[in-house]
Amino acid sequence: MDQNNIAHVDYLDFSEGDDATRAKFIKDFGDSFSNMGFAIVKNHGVTVELRNKLFDVSKRFFDLSDDVKKRYENEALHGQRGYISKNKESAKGKSVPDLKEFYHIGQTVKDNDPIKEEYPDNIWPEEIVEFEAVGKEVYATFENTGRNLLKAIALYLNLEENYFDDKIHNGNSILRLLHYYPVEDKTQIPEGAVRAAAHGDINLITLLMGGSAKGLQAQSLDGKWISVDPEPDEIVINIGDMLARLTNNRLRSTQHQVITPDEASWTKPRFSTPFFLHPRSDMDLTCLESCVSDSQPKAYDDMTAGEFLTERLIELGLRKK
Repeated sequence: MDQNNIAHVDYLDFSEGDDATRAKFIKDFGDSFSNMGFAIVKNHGVTVELRNKLFDVSKRFFDLSDDVKKRYENEALHGQRGYISKNKESAKGKSVPDLKEFYHIGQTVKDNDPIKEEYPDNIWPEEIVEFEAVGKEVYATFENTGRNLLKAIALYLNLEENYFDDKIHNGNSILRLLHYYPVEDKTQIPEGAVRAAAHGDINLITLLMGGSAKGLQAQSLDGKWISVDPEPDEIVINIGDMLARLTNNRLRSTQHQVITPDEASWTKPRFSTPFFLHPRSDMDLTCLESCVSDSQPKAYDDMTAGEFLTERLIELGLRKK
C-alpha cells in the first residue's frame, strides 16, 4: 500500500465476507491506520435518511440567533454537553481559536451502571422538537458501528476480537454537531485563525459523517497534506491519541485540519458530524506489550483514559486547571 493512500473499505467484507475477504479487510483497514491514521468506510450502518435528518436538525439549530443558542450553553460542563459558542475551542498548542461553533451529545446510561454519576445529563433545544430523537438515534448508530470497527482493529493487533467491548460499554463518547460559520468580512478574522487548526483527536477512534463542503486534510508520514474526500454514503474513520498511546504509535493519531479550499468557501457554511468514540474513564492506556520493542521503545507514561481526557481538555481551553 502507498503510505500516503487512505484505504476505502466495505464494512460488509468484514461482517459478511468469507475468511479470505475478512482477512483482507482487517489488513487493509489496519495498514491504512498504521500509515495515514485514516480510512474511509462504506456500508457502515448510517442510512442516507438518517444522515439527512441529522443535517436538517443541525442546520436548523445553528440558524437560530446567538442569544437563543446560548441558552443551551453551560460553561460549568467544560463543553461536554450542549452548545459551545463561537471561537471557544483552540487546537493544542494554539492561542487562536478555531472559527466554529458546535453542539455536544453524550452518553445515555440505560442500565444500572454506576458510571452514570460521571456524566452530566444531555441538553436538548426546545425550539427543534426532533433534535433529541435524531441525536439519540445517530449516537446509538455510531456507537454500534464504532464497536464493530474496533473488533477489526483488535484482530489487526492480534488481540481477542472483543477486546474493546467492556472498555467502551457506557463509554464517554461524544457526538458533535459542528458548524463552521460563514465569514463575510475576512478583516474581522483574528490573525492566524482557520476553521480548524491542525490537531489530533483525543479518543480511541473518530467516525466522521462527511462535511457539507470540502476542506478536510490529513498529514502524511512525509509531511504532505492529503485531502480526505469521502463519497456521500461513506464515513471517515481516524485514530485518536488514546489508541495511539495504547499501541505505542503503531496506529497513528494523525494531525488533520479543516481549511477553506478557495476564497468563495469563506462565505459558505460547512457542517459535519464527528462521533468521538471514548472508552470508560478507568480504561488503562498503558502501551500494549506487543507494541513495545527494542526498536520501538515505550513512548508514553502509564495513564487512564479519564486522566488523559482531563489533561487534554485543559490544553484545549475547555477546562481550567
